[in-house]
Amino acid sequence: MRYEIEHVSRYLYTAPVQRCVMSLCLQPRDDRGQRLLHFEVSTAPPAPLSYETDAFGNTKHVLNVHREHEVLEITTRCTVETALPATLPVSLGADAWEELRSWGQSLTHWDLMHASALARPSAALTSFVDGLGLKPAGDPLAALRRLSDTLHRSFEYVPGVTSAVSPIEHILETGRGVCQDYAHVMIAIARSWGVPARYVSGYMYVAHQTPGTATHAWVECRLPDLGWIGFDPTNRRLADERYVRIAVGRDYQDVAPTRGVLLGGGESRLEVGVRMQPLAGWT
Repeated sequence: MRYEIEHVSRYLYTAPVQRCVMSLCLQPRDDRGQRLLHFEVSTAPPAPLSYETDAFGNTKHVLNVHREHEVLEITTRCTVETALPATLPVSLGADAWEELRSWGQSLTHWDLMHASALARPSAALTSFVDGLGLKPAGDPLAALRRLSDTLHRSFEYVPGVTSAVSPIEHILETGRGVCQDYAHVMIAIARSWGVPARYVSGYMYVAHQTPGTATHAWVECRLPDLGWIGFDPTNRRLADERYVRIAVGRDYQDVAPTRGVLLGGGESRLEVGVRMQPLAGWT
């Protein structure tokens, strides 16, 4: 698939902002089954941009607005090509869990095998896991597929009941949340099983989607012989050519689309709109 994507973030302030410095994590990755063919970012009011690469290989831009403004609009446009995923085996070898345990002795995936701010052990998580009898039974691939399916059945997708940085206790105790919450719970459980797991921010193409669709979040787990495999517990499916990855990290805090500090501004409101369109001839 080849997609054209436009992503608009509009901040509206109740009082003038004198100065703003913001980090943008909006450029899709160019790696592993995904090619970034074009990317551009513009702002209103216009402002200089620099870029950097973080520890997880994500490209981030730094925005500096030095003029007074009451509205800040950030627009990115990109063209991304995705490949069909490889066919997965029915199961992994009998020694797969043993190989995963050996990874725990290395620093290579340390950050993605231990607790992070939004994907961590808790009493609520222990109660949830015990109540459903969630265990790493069978081979790792089958166990993670069952986990993703179980989370999909256990939770109700309800926009607005949590924020992107809500603790996992909220969805565990209420049973309601959005894609970020599903992802954080799955990451926390997978890591407790000794599986490297990371949070993925990006886009998911849905035919005839409504304009204004926001970004999506899912999980990638690293497995022996397979590498990073994407699981989407929100939609009960594996990530495929319909998914475009922007960034990966320990949890949402590593890949927040926009984050910054400002002088002035009063209260703020953020409006986000995403248009994702497959190019003609690419289906």
